[in-house]
Amino acid sequence: MKRFWLLIALAIPTLMSAQKLGHINTQELFQQMPELNEIKAKMDTLQGMYENQIAAMQEEFNRKVQDFQQTQATMTDGVREFRQQELADLEQRIQTFYQTAQQDIQKKQQEYLMPVHEKMSKAIQQVGQEKGYTYILDTAALLYVSPDASDIMPEVKAKLGLK
Repeated sequence: MKRFWLLIALAIPTLMSAQKLGHINTQELFQQMPELNEIKAKMDTLQGMYENQIAAMQEEFNRKVQDFQQTQATMTDGVREFRQQELADLEQRIQTFYQTAQQDIQKKQQEYLMPVHEKMSKAIQQVGQEKGYTYILDTAALLYVSPDASDIMPEVKAKLGLK
């Protein structure tokens, strides 16, 4: 039994040395993707549309509040309550629209970025298969990277057609 454990202990370093490890900084690679400029322009346009709509709604609300404040002294109790409820409803609609806009912006951003992430992942996998890597790790999640470890950034950038 001792011989078995001795053989296992001797075999583990040999097996471990046969593994080829690579690393890449995916955040750095992501920042270099050319699609980001187009995505940023689309997101800026979408956000601008929502900001314009929210600004128009807010302007309407402010105008109605000002009108209410100027005329409330001459209103009957029923009309005053109706107008106050109308203002509260408008304010709630603005809040709901704002939340919907934020959700839509996040959804669109994910929708636009998904193909970029998939393209990066595919290139990393192809380099890993072509070069025979056992593991490719993201340097953003590592505490230490040996100088002997292989940085696959140049190969992945070449695969993606980046300089």
